[in-house]
Amino acid sequence: MTSSTPTLRLERQLLRAGHALVAGMDEVGRGALAGPVSVGVSVVDAATSTVPQGVKDSKLVPEPKRPDLARRVRRWALDGAVGHASPAEIDALGMMRALRLAGTRALAQLSVRPDVVILDGKHDWLSEPETVGLLGLLEPESAPTWHVVTQIKADMRCSSVAGASLLAKVERDAMMVDAARDHPVYGWEINKGYSAPDHLAAIAAHGACDLHRRSWKTFRDTGAVPAPTSDEE
Repeated sequence: MTSSTPTLRLERQLLRAGHALVAGMDEVGRGALAGPVSVGVSVVDAATSTVPQGVKDSKLVPEPKRPDLARRVRRWALDGAVGHASPAEIDALGMMRALRLAGTRALAQLSVRPDVVILDGKHDWLSEPETVGLLGLLEPESAPTWHVVTQIKADMRCSSVAGASLLAKVERDAMMVDAARDHPVYGWEINKGYSAPDHLAAIAAHGACDLHRRSWKTFRDTGAVPAPTSDEE
């Protein structure tokens, strides 16, 4: 087994500890200049078998292979979903709260409620005490709480998190390809909203659109002035 081959070791430890349903969660799009931040979740239980061959952190999977592997994850996991926070929500809430919003939306789509959620990294952004009350997104009394376990490099080590990474990556990439049809100058069908040279050049030449994270420092650094929205014109 290599370091990039995930297993169910942590998930099974949590199952043996009394958690009937274990969810793995991972985000994609956090560092992008445009498009949503997306959070995937996949749920396993004691009956879940070894993850399908080839499933690992989406960053380690060639793009053409990701959709098929995401479909395999859907069949393998007890349940799975992806939640998103829009660029406007990222600008209004900040990234940590936007991640929490996207993760909560992913969990709300599940047909089951996990007993514990494995998060990649060392920071628990899902169960922060701050509630997302801005924009009427979540009222404090309705904001759910979750039992969270953080794990550094969980996207490489934990099958459920690797599966969640693939679900989120495939869904977000498809959204950016669709968005590129309406905004062809930015090359999103290739760069997926990240800071590739062609994307930065397009921002400098054309300004930002409504799918850019307009509060980000990048737009000042590149000298680009965000293009006005319809409300500003």
